[in-house]
Amino acid sequence: MIYVVGIGPGSKEMMTLEAIKAMEDADVIVGYKTYINLITEFIQDKEVVQNGMRQEIDRCKQAVEIAKTGKKVAVISSGDAGIYGMAGLILELTTKEEQEVSVKVIPGVTTSIGAAAILGAPIMHDFCHISLSDLLTPWEVIEKRLKLAADADFVICLYNPRSKGRSEHLARAFEIMGEFKGGNTPVGIVKDVGREKEEKFVCTFDTMDFERVDMTTMVVIGNKSTFIHDDLMITPRGYTV
Repeated sequence: MIYVVGIGPGSKEMMTLEAIKAMEDADVIVGYKTYINLITEFIQDKEVVQNGMRQEIDRCKQAVEIAKTGKKVAVISSGDAGIYGMAGLILELTTKEEQEVSVKVIPGVTTSIGAAAILGAPIMHDFCHISLSDLLTPWEVIEKRLKLAADADFVICLYNPRSKGRSEHLARAFEIMGEFKGGNTPVGIVKDVGREKEEKFVCTFDTMDFERVDMTTMVVIGNKSTFIHDDLMITPRGYTV
């Protein structure tokens, strides 16, 4: 049995009861070492398999092999395991196994939802997730998605917005969206959602400060109806009030 567990942004308060139960039930915990450090209270004397970034395939293959021995394995993802997490990779691998391996995906609070609650109500209407990481997706595909999402007036949640190796991607994304997003469009920036160093900033499209953003940041760009009130972003659903 493999539990693919979304642990939320990292704090216990934002973990689901099902996620905690799955981790407690598992014999082995498998995950990226940074995420393992967020769940130490649930590990206790369990066997732990951990490695670094960009080693997802090796990590998931190990989890499958361990599960085939009869042990219960919890594979950890931050946020939700099915949103840029390990659920898809685990299921891809297990479908190729001759021996049946049971998989249960445990949902978690993804960063966009956590950030939205901190910002107010920015994703009350249609929204989308776009990752600015081109490690697995060609940049030209990302540019097309940004343009079409902005043209369709989606609220846009940007994952993996800016890193040392991709410091200009966010500015380029804003340049692309700027064809369709007005300068007064509200933008929310939330760093380290649900963690000790959590920070929130609300600005507009034209006053966006890219230097505030790193890989632990969620950037939420409003639609044409989104407005700012008392440092909160609000996107009307369309109710008559």
